[in-house]
Amino acid sequence: MTQRGFDPACRRCGRLAAFLDTVKSQYPDYFCRPVPPFGAADARLLVVGLAPGMHGANASGRPFTGDFAGILLYKTLHKFGFASAPVSRATDDGLQLIDCRITNAVKCLPPQNKPVGAEIKACREYLADELQTMQPGSVVVALGSIAHNSVVAASGMRQADARFAHAARHALPNGVALLDSYHCSRYNTQTRRLTDDMFEQVFAAARALLDDAAVDTA
Repeated sequence: MTQRGFDPACRRCGRLAAFLDTVKSQYPDYFCRPVPPFGAADARLLVVGLAPGMHGANASGRPFTGDFAGILLYKTLHKFGFASAPVSRATDDGLQLIDCRITNAVKCLPPQNKPVGAEIKACREYLADELQTMQPGSVVVALGSIAHNSVVAASGMRQADARFAHAARHALPNGVALLDSYHCSRYNTQTRRLTDDMFEQVFAAARALLDDAAVDTA
């Protein structure tokens, strides 16, 4: 059964489907399928990453679970009240997201963590479906320029009207705000391109926007 914004049996990208088959043969216990979004469909915060990591979400079946990038993400989500625990270990660890949903621009593991343009575009309709469910006053946090560009395109906007920059804020259709962040990858955090404080500032802004929207509608 296909849920909105996701097709668990999708194999429309031949390169990705073949790569998943190869990885599954090497790691039989890995999930090795399109990774479903995590969190409630009516959440007001949507976090959009790039794609599942080889030994992270591709192994566990949950976005940002089991890889380095998830360490900072879940710790930050918990700090600002969007997660019930600061660490995501496995799909059966009891962790729950609170008014938050995590997805990826590309739902399948790409070789070398680099999806090609056609694969990003093929997966965009799923992201568009997710964005269409968001209510006015909601917030999207895009982790990295590819996630940002996919959100902008899936929203029917021109890239020239919403340029990616860390901590930038853009207005999406239907009263939804888009906040940008550098991706919380090992490379970005270890090179200090992205610090914990920089990352937390983005989610503090998201929390403030959601709290303000709640007051306005009260």
